[in-house]
Amino acid sequence: MRWIVDGMNVIGSRPDGWWHDRHGAMVSLVAALERWAAASGDDVTVIFEQPPRPPIGSTVIVVAHAKRARANSADDEIVRQIAAAGDAHDVRVVTSDGWLADRVRAAGASVQPAQAFRDEIDPA
Repeated sequence: MRWIVDGMNVIGSRPDGWWHDRHGAMVSLVAALERWAAASGDDVTVIFEQPPRPPIGSTVIVVAHAKRARANSADDEIVRQIAAAGDAHDVRVVTSDGWLADRVRAAGASVQPAQAFRDEIDPA
């Protein structure tokens, strides 16, 4: 299974003060995704609207960003990656964005709600 994670959507699913340290929240999400991907063996890509500053690297998952930061640019990048994947039936997108979920399903991929996924990879 290939997972594409709407990074800020997952981070925003838990009101834990992430907005006080956006970069720290991104680093924490990547670390949780790395642990989860290593245990599951699944292919995971997390997409942010803009490149993290400083950059966040990983040898376990792909940390990606939209080509140009703007409103909904991560959503557009997620849809672009699904189209590039070929067989979208093997792709699951993590988001609670209804508009993005509709686009993902129309492209043939499945959707998992952000809050349920975050609870799975990073129990509160």
